[in-house]
Amino acid sequence: MKMKRFLHIITIIFSSFMSLLAHGQGKPGKKIGRSELSKSQRDASHSADDDSSDPPPLRIDASLMASAQMSTPLPMTSFTPPTPHPGDVQSRYPWKYQIVTTTFWIGELPGENNPVPNLASSWDPDWTKKYGGPDDPNPQHRTAEFIPATFKPGQNPFYIALPYNDKLREGHKPEASKVIPWFQKDYKGPGESVCKGRWIAIRFGNKVCYAQWEDAGPFRTDHWQYVFGDERPKPNLNQGAGLDVSPAVRDYLGMNGTDVTDWRFVDFDEVPVGPWSKFGDNNTFVQNARKAQERVVSNASPTPVPQAPVAPDQF
Repeated sequence: MKMKRFLHIITIIFSSFMSLLAHGQGKPGKKIGRSELSKSQRDASHSADDDSSDPPPLRIDASLMASAQMSTPLPMTSFTPPTPHPGDVQSRYPWKYQIVTTTFWIGELPGENNPVPNLASSWDPDWTKKYGGPDDPNPQHRTAEFIPATFKPGQNPFYIALPYNDKLREGHKPEASKVIPWFQKDYKGPGESVCKGRWIAIRFGNKVCYAQWEDAGPFRTDHWQYVFGDERPKPNLNQGAGLDVSPAVRDYLGMNGTDVTDWRFVDFDEVPVGPWSKFGDNNTFVQNARKAQERVVSNASPTPVPQAPVAPDQF
């Protein structure tokens, strides 16, 4: 009888122990904190898990935006360059492939990813005034000639920005004469940029657009190793963008506001006639046409025709 009672007690103890294990009441496990979760897990649990111990969300300091170190660029490190187009191999300037490209415009006001207004350019304090007003990016407010519907632009609507400025307050940056291929050829004195107005080709899919370099950015003005060398764009708030294009370039190529393009510098004699050749006092095509017209007018001046002598009045 005692043996049966002993076995019964042992059975009860064993059952209780197994029940504890089955309900997780044994040795407590380590609580997984939010810092140990993956980003996707944190994002998925954010709305359901209000952990007051978490630090407040990071606020971007506008002064850090110019350093362009606050985000990771799109993974463009592995790619196969497209088949060269006719003339690419012989060109003096190589293509830069798969560059994140964003849209900006003359007169653009500061925004979340645009800390600096575009009322002036790096080389022209009166950029918006000379253009004729803000370059409205809304496609519904633009014409089939890729210009604003409300005015004829006084500057070329096909413009871009690259993250380098060759100018200092006085003179040029020390590396400018060494890294800019056309520096010696185009140098016009210490007060004038040799980058402003330079033509580039932008390729998106099977279309190529041509535009003039009129501002420095996005975010940086010192990355000559990318603009003139082999480096990739630095990380920045716009997914590592290395090229800004105008609404006209965006619309001609049919790209999104942010997209991926190829680009390269071109000499002017490589630029074909197109919608980029019609408008703007800074436009090389327009300037050359005016010079040609002035020569025609000058050469067409009539040669004085000798007049027959007039007989004196007879009295």
